[in-house]
Amino acid sequence: MSDLTVDSTARAMAAAIAAREISARELLELHLTRIGERNPELNALVSLDPERARAAAEEADRVTAAGGELPPLHGLPFAFKDTHDVAGWRTTFGSPLLADNVPETDELLVERVRAAGVTVLGRSNVPEFAAGSHTFNRVFGVTRNPVDPSRSAGGSSGGAACALATGMVPLADGSDMGGSLRNPASFCGVVGLRPSLGRVPEWPLYNQWETTSVGGPMARSVGDLALLLSVLAGPDPRAPQALGDPGGTFAPPLAPVPLTGLRVAVSRDLGGAFEVDDRVAAVVRSAAEAIESAGAQVEDAHPDLSLADDTFRTLRAWHLNAKLGETHRANPGALKETLAANIEAGEPLTGADIARAYAQRTSLSETMRRFFDREHGGYDVLVLPVSQVPPFPVEQEYPADINGRPQPDYLAWMRSAYFITVTGCPALSLPAGHTPEGLPVGIQVVAPHGADRRLLSIATTLEEVLRP
Repeated sequence: MSDLTVDSTARAMAAAIAAREISARELLELHLTRIGERNPELNALVSLDPERARAAAEEADRVTAAGGELPPLHGLPFAFKDTHDVAGWRTTFGSPLLADNVPETDELLVERVRAAGVTVLGRSNVPEFAAGSHTFNRVFGVTRNPVDPSRSAGGSSGGAACALATGMVPLADGSDMGGSLRNPASFCGVVGLRPSLGRVPEWPLYNQWETTSVGGPMARSVGDLALLLSVLAGPDPRAPQALGDPGGTFAPPLAPVPLTGLRVAVSRDLGGAFEVDDRVAAVVRSAAEAIESAGAQVEDAHPDLSLADDTFRTLRAWHLNAKLGETHRANPGALKETLAANIEAGEPLTGADIARAYAQRTSLSETMRRFFDREHGGYDVLVLPVSQVPPFPVEQEYPADINGRPQPDYLAWMRSAYFITVTGCPALSLPAGHTPEGLPVGIQVVAPHGADRRLLSIATTLEEVLRP
């Protein structure tokens, strides 16, 4: 066996399998051992099937032995988010209503990852129907923070982020509407990318024109994130809004972008648009100082996203009502209270409300285009908090107050993430520091729509600058 561990990079693991320095079966056993050590306490992975995974790893080893070019994720253990349909695997969406659901077909994201050669071993835990940024449900229970199990791992990709951070899996998929890739990445100290609209196509969807939610990658490093994005990205005829760049465009290695001459806008709260925990603000401030010391031109600046709150809340309520309204009406009391309230908020919406939200979203997109227009004094990237709070106690569904100031509802603490959602821009959560209690805090790095590759290259440099 090689000297690989479960904490090695995904790129190193894939290279070692291709070079026959380690077998897929050996690599799987390393991960199953770590799962046995950490998962009973943290509850990051669910629906585990070690024997099925061992059979798949042995098949991967037969493919390796046959020679020929191997797919990019060949032999890597993988656990799909439990909101993505995986043929033949229990897929519950964290809901008792779907506790025994086993899809017959893969959705597109799963198709692509499976075709890239992974060994599926289970699913990553989620909140009910991926609603809310704290991972708990009545099927599998709560997922705990890998640094402090008394705290939340975030959500909705909380199981994925926790499993990554602890070496249970080398890569993870996720999805993001209001921060479901970014918030758990920040809480668990890993990297998560909400890609540009159209970068990672999805199919099947009840509405191909609803674009607040996107799929995306998570990893322990920016380079590994790029590896998974290279598998997820690229056009597909079933997804009419998919961007045309082929997935290989994002394959590592990434060329780091020198910070000298880079214009970086930094904002604690987008001009007072939301409350930010003082401990999170301190990490953002320290990161900005480090980025400036490394040569970037850092300015306290932000775009005007005052339309974002109404835009996101309107579209979220409309989307949840359209997707889950019938389920809610047919099963009164079956959904958690906060999700039911969001679904019901969509019932009185009119065509004029939806038209207003889309007009505002168009305005927000134009605001960001001008903000990032370098030819007219704009910025290369915007840096702000990922989450307005550090990981909160696991018993809470959401933080009721920030800095002692009450928050109006269970969405208010996620504004720093969902304000960016409705701009359509790519946004990356990058580990940047810790609170005095040692809890992970990430910064959110935002780039112009379509500039995912450049964002990853800039993040590669920032990763080195911010590394402890």
